[in-house]
Amino acid sequence: MCPQTKKEYQKPVIVKVQTQLSEKHGVASKSSDRLVRDNIDGVSIEKLTSEFGSPLYVFSEKRLKETYKRNFKAFSERYPKVCFAWSYKTNYLKSICSLFHKFGSIAEVVSEFEYDKAKNLGIKGKDIIFNGPYKPIPALEKAAKDGAKIHLDSFDEISDLEEVATKLKMKIPVAIRINLDAGVYPQWSRFGFNLESGQAIDAVERIKSGGKLKLTGLHCHIGTFILDASAYSRAIDKLIAFSKKIKETADFKMEYLDMGGGFASKSHLKGVYQPPEIAVPNIEAYADQITSALYRNCDKKDLPMLYLETGRAMVDEAGFLITSIVASKNMLTGQRAYTMDAGVNLLYTSTWYNYKVETDRYVDGILEPAILNGPLCMNIDVIEENILLPRLDRGTRLIISPIGAYNATQSMQFIHCRPAVVMIGEDGKVEVIREKEKLEDIEINERLPKKFNFKK
Repeated sequence: MCPQTKKEYQKPVIVKVQTQLSEKHGVASKSSDRLVRDNIDGVSIEKLTSEFGSPLYVFSEKRLKETYKRNFKAFSERYPKVCFAWSYKTNYLKSICSLFHKFGSIAEVVSEFEYDKAKNLGIKGKDIIFNGPYKPIPALEKAAKDGAKIHLDSFDEISDLEEVATKLKMKIPVAIRINLDAGVYPQWSRFGFNLESGQAIDAVERIKSGGKLKLTGLHCHIGTFILDASAYSRAIDKLIAFSKKIKETADFKMEYLDMGGGFASKSHLKGVYQPPEIAVPNIEAYADQITSALYRNCDKKDLPMLYLETGRAMVDEAGFLITSIVASKNMLTGQRAYTMDAGVNLLYTSTWYNYKVETDRYVDGILEPAILNGPLCMNIDVIEENILLPRLDRGTRLIISPIGAYNATQSMQFIHCRPAVVMIGEDGKVEVIREKEKLEDIEINERLPKKFNFKK
């Protein structure tokens, strides 16, 4: 007979399990197939991790294309003059941006860094919307020469751009960013000029008196992850009324409205107890509210161009993170704690969202309270604070989604190098779109003065 291996003793803990579903004997439900994902777009999780490692960001070209087509259709079927502008800050990996440009999006950027990325991809200045609260004068000059759509955020920027206009001997068309009360709280009042206080009309009058800029558009981004689609309708009511006031007092005609982004994805926002399938409006609801408000307020023979800076709702559900269980233990709280090879360094948005967590295999057993920790030597590195899972073995891979928005952009080289990012094409072929980082990638810009070199 083979000798039996003695199992490590673990102190038993009694924990009250809160669950909505029980089987007929009152026992917590076992895991089901809905918790299992063994492939993404037909490519097995095993194949992906064996070839590219764990953790691993995975994007789906098929999902990106399907989402773009549905979203654009929702607006273009309702309104004749609409243009999508891909939000670079949401995910500025070159392959992601290029796909959206291939589908028809122009670029929306909020920094000179992102502006240069768009130009390097071949986007012409006229197809770049330049937003953001910080635009250095050299960046404004570059954008003005290129004919970009410059959206001014402050009175200082008005002065800066007037200085550029004087230097270039040209009258520069601009838009101003407006913040207003659309019934979304807390109100986003940090960016742009406030409508209700009179600051926005002061900005219009300042532009008019300067004589060096021409106001041609209004930009309004009411917030992020907006669950009340009617807020966009209220915002447009106010913007169109304001544009009429601008025409009367300053003789500027608004050629376009930029309604920003903020459409929610099917993520589960913390504090919202309904599942995203119920809580999150579909794209058609947003489109109905926005286009109906435009028709209600505008002359149908003279409709403004509508720009939308869709980001999260375009890319979030096309992104996955594969991570592996590397260790486990029981906590004093009674929770089973799992350590993964991915944490808040790769999942920046875990502060606000409860992700969908799936295993790469069927795991039998009673669901028990668990906590998912990352690999960082920091107490705050927690991805899920309380999740019901069956007992997981070391090496089990978890597939976390949707994570396509902001996480790859805001991932950091802290304690661990960043992992590879791959794209699964419509043909099933897997392409690396960002290589796994190495130490030399991180240290390439560091310099060690001779006096600090202790090596002899």
